[in-house]
Amino acid sequence: MSQSQSKRPNIVFFFTDQQRWDTTGIHGNPLDLTPNFDRMAHSGTHLAHTITPQPVCGPCRAVMQTGMYATQNGSYRNGIPLDPSHTTLAQCFNDAGYETAYIGKWHLASVASHGAVAEAERGGYKYWLAANLLEFVSDTYDARLYDGDGKEQRLPGYRVDAMTDAAIRYIDSVKDKSFFLFLSFLEPHHQNHLDAYPAPDGYEERYRARWTPPDLTALGGSSQMHLAGYYGMVKRLDEALGRLIDALKSLDILENTIVVFTSDHGNHFKTRNAEYKRSCHESSVHIPAAIQGPGFNGRGRVQQLVSLIDLPPTLLDAAGIDIPEQMQGHSILPIVHNPDADWQEEVFIQISESQVARAIRTDRWKYCVVAPDADGWEDSKADVYVESFLYDLSVDPYELHNLISYESHSPIAADLRARLLRRMQAAGESLPEIKPSAEYTQYNQLTGTFDFPYFPKNIKKLR
Repeated sequence: MSQSQSKRPNIVFFFTDQQRWDTTGIHGNPLDLTPNFDRMAHSGTHLAHTITPQPVCGPCRAVMQTGMYATQNGSYRNGIPLDPSHTTLAQCFNDAGYETAYIGKWHLASVASHGAVAEAERGGYKYWLAANLLEFVSDTYDARLYDGDGKEQRLPGYRVDAMTDAAIRYIDSVKDKSFFLFLSFLEPHHQNHLDAYPAPDGYEERYRARWTPPDLTALGGSSQMHLAGYYGMVKRLDEALGRLIDALKSLDILENTIVVFTSDHGNHFKTRNAEYKRSCHESSVHIPAAIQGPGFNGRGRVQQLVSLIDLPPTLLDAAGIDIPEQMQGHSILPIVHNPDADWQEEVFIQISESQVARAIRTDRWKYCVVAPDADGWEDSKADVYVESFLYDLSVDPYELHNLISYESHSPIAADLRARLLRRMQAAGESLPEIKPSAEYTQYNQLTGTFDFPYFPKNIKKLR
C-alpha cells in the first residue's frame, strides 16, 4: 500500500457562493453548465436535497466552521465576527495532525478590515490566503487576497481561475501529508459595486435568452438582466472543479481525497424580496451538493433531506476524528451507507437581516413563520411569529402558490407548527408564540401569492 493510500483521507471543500441547485444538469438544467459536478454526483454521492440552515453569507459560513446554528455561535447576521472561543473544523483537523488551509472568501472577521484578517480571527487555519469581504477588495479580473502575514497578494487571471491555481499550488506543497483545504469562492455571487454577475469574457453571450427556471419565468425579478452572466460564472466554476480534480489525479492522491462541492445559499434574483436571498424559498435555500472519495464513491443519490450543518460532523466522521459535542448537525455516513437508516424528517432554517424568520422543509412541505415586530438586523430571535408561508412542494416545487391562509390546510399547518417549535427548541431557542396568518396577509393578484406589509424591513442594510 502506498503512503497516499495508508494515511488519513485528504479533504477538499469546494464552496461556491449563491448557487441555485437547478444550475446543475443532474437537477434538470439543460445548458450543460456542470458536467464535472454531474459526473461527481453520479460516480460519488449526490446529496439531492441539501438545504442551507441560513440563507446569507456570513451566518452560513459560521455554521460551516462551527457546526452550530447561527443563533448558537452568535454570528446570526453579516458583520458579527466568529467568536474565537468556539471549536472550529480547522482546530479539529489540526488536533488530528492535518495540514489545514483556507483560500478565498471568509466573511467571519471584523468588518473593520475588508481584506486582511487577524490571525486570531482565522478559525485556526494554518495556511491562509483569503479576504474577509472578497467582493469588496477584488474584482473579476483583479483577484486580491491576503496571506498569513496580512500582505496583499494579487493573483493573475479570472478570479475563479486565480483561486483555483492557488489551491492547486497549495495541494502540491502538502501532497505527502494529510490535509484539509477549504476553498471558498465568491462566484456566482454578484459583484457588489456593479450589482452584476460578470462572467469570464465570452461566457455571458453563450447563455443569453436561454433556459429560465419556472419561478423566474413567473416572477421575473432581475433574472432577464442577470441570468446569462450568472450561468457563465457557474460554467467557469465547474471547469475549475474539473481542473482541481485533474490536479489531484496527476499527483496520485485522488483516490485518497474526499472532495465536497456545495454552496452557502441560492439566488432568487429579486423575486422574493428586493435582493437575492434571505427568504425561505427553494431559490434561496436549496443548493447543489455532492461528495466523492473514500467512503463516498458509488453511493448514488441520497434522497433524505440534508442540512449544511450536517457536513462538518460528516467530514470529521469520514476522517475518523471525534465530533465535538457542541456540533448540532449529524454525520450523514449512516444514510450514505444504508438508505434505510434512521434520519431526520425535516430540516430547520433560520433567516435574518431581511426579517427574523424560521422555517422547516420536509419532503413535501415548506412552512415559514416571520416575526412582524422584530428587526432582522438587530434581533437574532423573537417572542412572537406569524405564520407566513406554506407550500406543497409535491405539486408546486417552485413555490408559486402560498397556501398558508387556506382553511383546508390548517391541519397541515398545525402539524408543521408543532414540528417547527420542536426544532427551534432542539436548536437552543426558547419557545415563541406563533400566530395564525389571516390578519397579516394580503393577496397579490399579479403573482398569485400572499405578501406581507412588514417584509422586508432592512433592505438598505443588506449586501
